[in-house]
Amino acid sequence: MGSVQHIFEWFYVYGAVAPVTGERFFLELPYLNAAMFQIFLDAFAQAFPDSLNLLLLDNSGAHTAQPLHWPDNVRGVWLPPYCPELNPIERVWRDLKDEVAWEQFTNLAAELDAVAHLLQTYDASTLQSLTGYTYLVEAIYALLP
Repeated sequence: MGSVQHIFEWFYVYGAVAPVTGERFFLELPYLNAAMFQIFLDAFAQAFPDSLNLLLLDNSGAHTAQPLHWPDNVRGVWLPPYCPELNPIERVWRDLKDEVAWEQFTNLAAELDAVAHLLQTYDASTLQSLTGYTYLVEAIYALLP
C-alpha cells in the first residue's frame, strides 16, 4: 500500500516515437490544447526537417482543431475514435506512469525533472519494443521504396 498525496498540479508530455528505429521526440508543455499541440508540431517539424513525418493520432480536439497549421513535413494519421489501444505512444505513457506511480514529489518542478530523466533513459530498443506493433511495422515497411 502506498502513501497518498493530495496536490493537484499538472503538465503534459507530448511525444512521437518511430516504432521501427526507436527515434523519439518529447516536449513538455503546460496545457493540452490546440495552441500547445501547434508548438509541438512546429518543434517536431524542425527536429526532423529532412523527412516526411507521419504522426499517428487520436481524435482529441487538440489534434483536430481547425486553426492548426500542419508543417509541410508532418502529416496526421487519425485512429478510429475511442481506440487508445491502437496508438503505440500510449504504451510509452503507460510505462512512464508505472515508473512514477507511487513517487511523491515535493513540487511540480521535481516531478517534471523526474519524468524528463526517465524519458532520457529510454533507449531505442526499449521504445521499439513498446511501440513496434506488428501491424504498424509491417505497414511502414510496405510503404518504403
